[in-house]
Amino acid sequence: MSWLRCSACKRDLDFGAAHWVCSVSTCNRHSTNYKFCSVSCWDSHVATLRHRDAWAVEARAPSKQAYDLERDLTTTAELRTPAQRAVSAAAATGTTPPGLPAVRSPGAAEPARRMVPPPVAGPAPSSVKLEPAGDDDILIVVSRLKKYIRDRSGMNTADSVAEALSHHVRALCDDAIRTAGTDNRRTVLDRDVAKLARK
Repeated sequence: MSWLRCSACKRDLDFGAAHWVCSVSTCNRHSTNYKFCSVSCWDSHVATLRHRDAWAVEARAPSKQAYDLERDLTTTAELRTPAQRAVSAAAATGTTPPGLPAVRSPGAAEPARRMVPPPVAGPAPSSVKLEPAGDDDILIVVSRLKKYIRDRSGMNTADSVAEALSHHVRALCDDAIRTAGTDNRRTVLDRDVAKLARK
């Protein structure tokens, strides 16, 4: 079994045998891959392609074992998925293909790892100190309160109801202030106000 055939005279080129190739790079591509058994065969090739500046370069065919190994590797590479080929290429060059985890070449030193200490929990927010306020203030618009009760039921409303409701409003406000303080906020938001079930 021969390695290749001469591109000019078609004579067999044996494994490990000397042969000649053209110095022009386009003659050595995978699609052309010209190999010649002698300088005279190379010379006929030059006359056909009319190279202006070329010479014959002596080369040696691979051994049968090296050829079989290269062919097996090429066949295996062709059967790989694009992602597998990208990983193999990255391993050979020491780079990382886009969208894939970092590839470390065999024998390469382990990259230095930087230890990041866990976050230290800060102190719990202190409870908000509530300053004294006028507990006798009416926080309800009495006219709106009476109108609401009248529209809803046709009933009248005593003036003392506004005071009782103001007491409840103050308690809701105090709880909302404490909730905002727990979040280290200086603004009381609507979500801080406890939701009451409405029947």
